[in-house]
Amino acid sequence: MSCNVEPDYQYLCSTWGIVVETLAAAGIVFTIALMLALLIMVPRICDAAKRALVPIQFIFLIGTFGIFGLTFAFIIRLNIRTCPTRFFLFGVLFAICFSCLLVHASKLVRLIRGGLGMLWWVMIMTVIALSLVQIIIAILYVAIYLGRNMNECVLGTANLQQRNIDFVLILIYVLALMAVTLLISMIAMCGPCKYWIRHSIHIFITMCFSIAIWVVWIVMLLRGNISLGKNPQWDDPVRAIALVANGWVFLIFYMIPELCLMSRHQSDCAKQINHSQPHLLRQPVGIDNRVFTQEDSSQVQDSGRSSPSSIPRFDATLAMRDMEPAKEFSIPRPQQRPNSYMQYRTHDLSQM
Repeated sequence: MSCNVEPDYQYLCSTWGIVVETLAAAGIVFTIALMLALLIMVPRICDAAKRALVPIQFIFLIGTFGIFGLTFAFIIRLNIRTCPTRFFLFGVLFAICFSCLLVHASKLVRLIRGGLGMLWWVMIMTVIALSLVQIIIAILYVAIYLGRNMNECVLGTANLQQRNIDFVLILIYVLALMAVTLLISMIAMCGPCKYWIRHSIHIFITMCFSIAIWVVWIVMLLRGNISLGKNPQWDDPVRAIALVANGWVFLIFYMIPELCLMSRHQSDCAKQINHSQPHLLRQPVGIDNRVFTQEDSSQVQDSGRSSPSSIPRFDATLAMRDMEPAKEFSIPRPQQRPNSYMQYRTHDLSQM
């Protein structure tokens, strides 16, 4: 398929270009719809732990929106405008998304064991700090290397393989984020509270598909296209397809299930944690009898010289058992009642 456009935009009229840009445009529209749905659902979220995750998930949707938009920079051919955009935004956008998943998984590690986890502002600062590392790496590469060799980046064909290697090397930090997120999500699936395990499974499945996509496109970019004789024709389509595929993985396997669980009622995790503990480690549930506590405090005030540790404490349960009256379980036997007339005659005879 061909159309009368500039050579830089020829891929927009190709078959793979039309398919990829259609999926990217649909992803942009669907991401905006999920943003609006998340904002609408905020007043209906009663759980404080879920409400604390709303800013992180909104940032995640912003990163996913950028991933779909970046796809068009790989459908358009490499030029002076798209070259720095590709090298800078590819790693930064994925670093934002994987940082949000990592922070969410870290919070689930505490929630699944009955804790509260990080606060919402701590999670936002953590996402910014984790993403800032990749931003610095991308800025240094774009400003130092591409600033000096921009013509070589756009027009150079001799160092085409080295350019692909550099593209992968500046993403090493993102690969490390993916590995750590996968590990933390596996840890977050081991805990007594089964309710939060569902959220951990969403992150784990998302990371498994994301890692598979990244392995495929990196292998194709560095080895596969060369062995098939499709280098550099397939370099841009491989990365564009990887962007669209990973963006839809983020939406289908993570964001949509999370929105479905946002307004659901949370089960009582305290009871699940209590039942999962051994019998000796369970905390007894009941009300303390404060009568004995007051008696102990009065004894402490009376004995000024005695230390509080020397005063014995009474168990409320044992004391209440001692206060119960003893029950008689013997069978009552009939007794003969004295005759009142015989007592009267005996008394008269004694007086005579």
